Amino acid sequence: MAGTAGRAAKAMRAGHQASAGELLELVRSGRATTRGALQQATGLSRATVGQRLDRLFRAGWLREGAGGPVDSPQGGRPSITLEFDDEHAVVLAADLDTRHGRAAVVSLSGEIQAEHHGSLRIEDGPDAVLGELGRWFAELLEKAGQRADAVCGIGIAVPGPVDTDTGKVVQPPIMPGWDGYDIRGRLGRAFAEHAGIKSAGGAMGAGVTRSGARIPVLVDNDANLMAYGEQRTGYPDCSAFALVKVSTGIGAGMVVGGSIYRGVDGGAGDIGHIRVGADALCRCGSYGCLAAVASGGAVARRLAESGVPATSGSDVRDLLTAGHPEAMALAREAGRQVGDVLATVVTLLNPGVLMIAGDLAGTPFLTGVRELLYQRALPRSTAHLDVVTSRLGERAGLVGAGALVVEYLYAPERAEERLAALGV
Repeated sequence: MAGTAGRAAKAMRAGHQASAGELLELVRSGRATTRGALQQATGLSRATVGQRLDRLFRAGWLREGAGGPVDSPQGGRPSITLEFDDEHAVVLAADLDTRHGRAAVVSLSGEIQAEHHGSLRIEDGPDAVLGELGRWFAELLEKAGQRADAVCGIGIAVPGPVDTDTGKVVQPPIMPGWDGYDIRGRLGRAFAEHAGIKSAGGAMGAGVTRSGARIPVLVDNDANLMAYGEQRTGYPDCSAFALVKVSTGIGAGMVVGGSIYRGVDGGAGDIGHIRVGADALCRCGSYGCLAAVASGGAVARRLAESGVPATSGSDVRDLLTAGHPEAMALAREAGRQVGDVLATVVTLLNPGVLMIAGDLAGTPFLTGVRELLYQRALPRSTAHLDVVTSRLGERAGLVGAGALVVEYLYAPERAEERLAALGV
């Protein structure tokens, strides 16, 4: 909420009359959680605040909580607190890796209600992968005891650069057949088919619930959504947060000022394709990329060359868990190579937290990162830096995808549009 919590206040300082959506944002952010506090924050009359809140109550988005502190210094009855009702809808979330997928039903507060993990190969193409994902979603809803018309949105994390305006991946090195594909439309139709709801077109390409509301599908890069999930749940006060995912490939996600930083067209954070001077051929077609020498896929290839059965980052993870000495040595070397690049990243971004995640995110790799990072970066850049590993683990992308959908749907302007569509 840090990236949006100030918008209502800025608008009101400019003489703007706060909308119901802006009141909802004040409640969700915790900045004003009683009727009196909303009057003070917005300058609206008691009657106008009551009218705005009535719309939110009728939509089922707000509920009354326990009595709060007394608003008046003269005493009196405790004020009734207002709470965002996180039980009125659910979000579907998915996180795709190169060989596996994870899907979940997520509450509006980020709680995972039902989850499934299984084989889902990116190289099989978007039609097959998204079709299977639609089936997973329908089964998970039943497992969670939720109806299809409780779904307010779908979020999906993919291992490639995403144009978030269109929801399409753009020239993804490790996603053959996905470039420019209509992920939103296909996933929306697959979910509608398996959940038994009618489909519909539209900019977001999803189906519609039985109540007639269109279901948006939001697509973003996996490292971005992992960073968003981790920052929101574990480091909400960190104004510059960076996460590096090292699995079959290497990517980074950054949350700056509470919002995902994507660059001008979704290409920010693609550090796996920074040239490091090696001769190795990368899957993108270039030589010398960081991912070609220091990713889980690169480590797996080196292990295979020495006779150790490994074909992917997940295989390397299993070997590291088992304490395989050669895998541990190669992971530490890979960490040093990544740490060398991260010294530049840290100098440029000056984050408060640098999180290492993915298949290689264990002690050997982290040790290698720290060795080169602190050696190469200026002391000023690392004086207030925490280098940590993932708190959410394999659920980070799911939590981030769910949060992305919630923030999109309940942002003030979007909330106003949805309230109007509901007729309240």
